[in-house]
Amino acid sequence: MGKLKVGILFGGRSEEHPVSVKSAQAVARHLDAERYEPVWVGVARDGAWKLCDGPDAGWEDGREVVLGRRLLVLDDGKYESVELDVVLPVLHGKLGEDGAVQGLLELSGIPYAGCDVQSSALCMDKSLAYVVARSAGIGTPDFWVVGEDVDPKQFSYPVFVKPARSGSSFGVSKVSGEEELVGAVRGAAHYDDKVLVEAAVVGSEVGCAVLGNGSDLFVGEVDRIALSHGFFRIHQEDSPETGSENSTPIVPADVPAETRLLVQETAKAIYRALGCRGLARVDMFLKDDGTVALNEVNTLPGLTSYSRYPRMMAAAGVSLSDLIDRVVSLAVRGR
Repeated sequence: MGKLKVGILFGGRSEEHPVSVKSAQAVARHLDAERYEPVWVGVARDGAWKLCDGPDAGWEDGREVVLGRRLLVLDDGKYESVELDVVLPVLHGKLGEDGAVQGLLELSGIPYAGCDVQSSALCMDKSLAYVVARSAGIGTPDFWVVGEDVDPKQFSYPVFVKPARSGSSFGVSKVSGEEELVGAVRGAAHYDDKVLVEAAVVGSEVGCAVLGNGSDLFVGEVDRIALSHGFFRIHQEDSPETGSENSTPIVPADVPAETRLLVQETAKAIYRALGCRGLARVDMFLKDDGTVALNEVNTLPGLTSYSRYPRMMAAAGVSLSDLIDRVVSLAVRGR
């Protein structure tokens, strides 16, 4: 049997473009060359798709491609066709994990890894994800969708102001008083025209890596983010590979066994309620009263050396190479 030809998409047009490139570099280091023939396609910041040799420096100079039922490589007025067996999107944020590229891949008819259009769009919009989670009996923060005409007097502080559809804490602010709110809303609106105000949750940030489809789910070890100050935003720091300025991930989390099980079971319930498949990282709050509430779901979590998802899976005995195998196999079997 020949190698599986895997189209790997990375880059993208969102603010998480650099993180996506780093995730793709990690995939390149751990992809099983005996099983897979990678076809690297980088998405430049201007939206151009580039066929390249990998996610290293200079990939933007590759030949331009378009996606139909196969990749069409454009070259001086001519084109050649490249067949793909499956696509592995390694894209984060808008136009990567919000259902947009998933819709394009659905139209192409090429199997792809990860969540489908509906679950990708749902998880990307925090307010919609909260509504669905609540309907499934899962706790969420109190939240309000607001505009620039928001009345600061209606809230008890502190609160968090967030773009409804963004990731890696871009545009997120902790607001301690009325005088800060309007500026924070304007800052969040730079990333999305839908802005949330969330009540602060007293507790710890915990997460769970989930892998699989339907009832057949595997979960990694739970992690806990220990914060010295502020909130978790490692992907915006200058050198996250060497450690964070304000956070330390503890894997496995330093919580009792029954709490660990509660976090894992809640993560699976959230994953199923939101229709996820393939993989996702479910971020939650472990409240001081011992209950768990949803924070957000990342349908294409980071795969970098400092990312939470591969760390949680590694702590459960699943290497990044094995993780890639499982995700690709799910895509081939399940579409």
